[in-house]
Amino acid sequence: MPATNQSGRIEEDKLSPEQDSSPLTQAGETLISVIIPTYNYAHLLPRALASVLVQMAADVELIVVDDGSTDATNEVLASHAARYPQLQLLDQVNAGAAAARNHGIRAARGRYALLLDADDELLPGALACLRTLLEKHPTAGMLLGAQVSVYPDGRERLRLPKPVPLASARQLAKRYLLEKRVSISHGCSLFRRDLLLQRPYPENLRGGEDVAVFAHLLVSAPVTVTCEPLARIHKHPDSLRHRRDGEEERARVMVSEVFAGLPPECQSLRRRYQAQRYLSLFRTALLAGERATARRYYRDAFRLSPWQALRGRHLHKVIRLLAGL
Repeated sequence: MPATNQSGRIEEDKLSPEQDSSPLTQAGETLISVIIPTYNYAHLLPRALASVLVQMAADVELIVVDDGSTDATNEVLASHAARYPQLQLLDQVNAGAAAARNHGIRAARGRYALLLDADDELLPGALACLRTLLEKHPTAGMLLGAQVSVYPDGRERLRLPKPVPLASARQLAKRYLLEKRVSISHGCSLFRRDLLLQRPYPENLRGGEDVAVFAHLLVSAPVTVTCEPLARIHKHPDSLRHRRDGEEERARVMVSEVFAGLPPECQSLRRRYQAQRYLSLFRTALLAGERATARRYYRDAFRLSPWQALRGRHLHKVIRLLAGL
């Protein structure tokens, strides 16, 4: 199984089919906590649960945080808990995905945490793969794997993670936030839990709250990358990932949250990242046919960082917008 280390070199990882407790933990200790936050996903939650339960081992725990669901989630979880006593259930008043993830992370005992969305699923052997990688890279703060994106029409696409080089915190933040040359996703990534406790998910955001956490993890500890697919990520119209309500205010808060968790050497990137957020809003508005809104977002981006706004891929879209195409 090919994997890339921090310098981008390809390595071969040989996985053991055994699922016994690894040397990374003492008897009775937990290495990996799989945490599934859920809200009104009763129809999809059994798939996610099954994908984890089939891989359970002595050094793995499974925690589900119900974020105040109003559908049949409670019945689904009660049924599974009756059959699988190792399943840990947490309830909370609806407070959003960030609060649910933080709740699960605080309650977890594992050295590492895997945050799996309730509408996605782990691939067979994913936990064994991660365990083997941790044996080879015990100081890693993040392990990034490949994912299989599954679309509503049945199409599937393998998405490989990009190599993460040895670099300064500023260079890494720039690659992730501005250049999109580092890809991090829930489900196919493993995070050191002490780093998650240092930088919890911002609960004042309902969307995009993961960016601040991922940026902090990226600059805080070594990163290991594997080309092994670890999860199937399902794309569907009702996914929480596609909501636009309150997008401009969320963009402003995102900038504040992201840079609150980054070291001083990264702060000079703030205006460019703020411009980048407005450019993202510009593209979304343009695709939605909201031309006046798109113009306003682009003007805001240009005021913040002309250099960022005039990059080729953005400039081409602006020319088309001004030309009325």
